[in-house]
Amino acid sequence: MAVQEARQGAHGGGCTCGDCPHGAREGHRRAVAAFLAKRDELAVGHGLPPAVAHSAGASRQWVSDELTQSARDVAERGRADGQAWLGLQWRRTAAVVWVAVGVLLLVQALTAIGTGWTLARTAGVLAAVVVGGLLTGAGYVHRARGGILAPLIGEDNRLSTSRSVAACWVLLVVFAVLVLVGELAGASGHRERDELIAGLDLARAAGAVTVLAVVCGVAVLVRRVVGLRVLGQRLQKVPADRPRAADLLTDDAGRGSFADAQYILVSAVAMIFAAVRLARRPEQLPDLPWGLALLVLVSAATYLAGKYAEGGRPVILSVVRAREAGDLDAPIRTGDDIEIRGAGFVPPGAQTADRLARMVVRIGTVHVHVPLVPVPGGFTNPTDAALTVPVPVDVEPGRVDVQVITAAGVETNRCTIDVTD
Repeated sequence: MAVQEARQGAHGGGCTCGDCPHGAREGHRRAVAAFLAKRDELAVGHGLPPAVAHSAGASRQWVSDELTQSARDVAERGRADGQAWLGLQWRRTAAVVWVAVGVLLLVQALTAIGTGWTLARTAGVLAAVVVGGLLTGAGYVHRARGGILAPLIGEDNRLSTSRSVAACWVLLVVFAVLVLVGELAGASGHRERDELIAGLDLARAAGAVTVLAVVCGVAVLVRRVVGLRVLGQRLQKVPADRPRAADLLTDDAGRGSFADAQYILVSAVAMIFAAVRLARRPEQLPDLPWGLALLVLVSAATYLAGKYAEGGRPVILSVVRAREAGDLDAPIRTGDDIEIRGAGFVPPGAQTADRLARMVVRIGTVHVHVPLVPVPGGFTNPTDAALTVPVPVDVEPGRVDVQVITAAGVETNRCTIDVTD
């Protein structure tokens, strides 16, 4: 019993053991469950201390502080879970790579029945082994950052669509060149070697080379575009806890993205065609038809245009005095609640409580943290289009500027209100 209690105390959710039932994932799950229970309890008015229950403003602030503290614990557990998940991926991705090599060997053996084993089949298997070895070595070097997934993870800790597409094309072309190298090394006659060298002619592989250049250029350009838009506060980016496969098809908020989905789909179809052409004619680089290559270029241009068009700076449209049913219309005074209406207050991916709690409103020279107002299943304040904050008593009467600072650190425009005594 004492040993079991000691183990439970040591594994309260903070360790990162991959096979430990009380590891980082279990700790995160428990923290999320505790937070949801507390949010729903406070949403119906349970758990309030008697000292603040008599005041609506005091109780709201107390509830917000309690939820903020609990949300910070959830965020810390989530980051620990994400780090532990990344640490486990290099073994899993390496296993996937070698399973793919084994599948290729099995397919080669099955298709050789009746036709016989050829030099091209040997070169294909050797090329797959070389590529698998290189990927495994690279994954080991980056084992703390997800193995071979590390180059595909963006600065926001999400899988990058542009990098993933470019990496797949690079691997396909490298594999094709290695197949040619293997065949060239095993060729016995001058005529065979000349035909293999002719397979590298640009006239035959112009479509594939063009697509490779464009998708790699798009990957580099997208990183530059996103970085400049974030620095210029024209795009709000909130880091994720860990990468997910759904990142390739969705935006930062988890909604399906047309630009990303069509880029993945068209590129996958073109790569399948190129792989089939390579299997049929392994003595040359895949000759991608210009019609299919142009389709990939149009898809890449659409994806790039989507990156330029997404996002936008949050904006305040109006500020009014928050009025409950039965209240009389009156000027804004210190201590009153004001409702700030606008758009883009909650960045994509910032719908969690710890992100919402980071929102701040600058009223004059005073910074006011936006209170969290819970309801069963979510929050009514703040929202993407409106948020409610109290006017602090430290604000001097007169014309006062109001400005919102979002969870991504982006500032809105200034809006002026009149505060009376």
